[in-house]
Amino acid sequence: MNVATIGFTKSTASRFFDRLKSAGVKKVIDVRLHNTSQLSGFAKSDDLSYFLNKICQISYIHQPILAPTDDILKEFKRDKGDWKIYEISFINLMRQRKIEQRLTPEMFQDSCLLCSEDKPHHCHRRLVCEYLNSKWDGALKVRHL
Repeated sequence: MNVATIGFTKSTASRFFDRLKSAGVKKVIDVRLHNTSQLSGFAKSDDLSYFLNKICQISYIHQPILAPTDDILKEFKRDKGDWKIYEISFINLMRQRKIEQRLTPEMFQDSCLLCSEDKPHHCHRRLVCEYLNSKWDGALKVRHL
């Protein structure tokens, strides 16, 4: 299953939508806990859904089951926590939620996981893909846009 990931910070709207279009994305799966972020006007849930559909004919779904909790986020972001601790906490959360049983690889075909971080290195969208691939025998072919 082809799946991409993308972040919207440090990106213009035109570059963001062009990357999605060029990658052949059919569905954006928003993995942010709070999808009404003020970080970028085009990335607020209602506006984003509209723009994706009108500009790229891409559908939109918010999937908070793939987001960290407020506590995990605050410890890392606000309190400038350690990435390794964040990573362990979030992986444990996905394990507790049993996301691999609640979702299927087919749900990710031609999709793109969306978060705010511009790069995947320190972003939970990468952890989601890695975790699911470990449970689904590498079923997801991941590309970071």
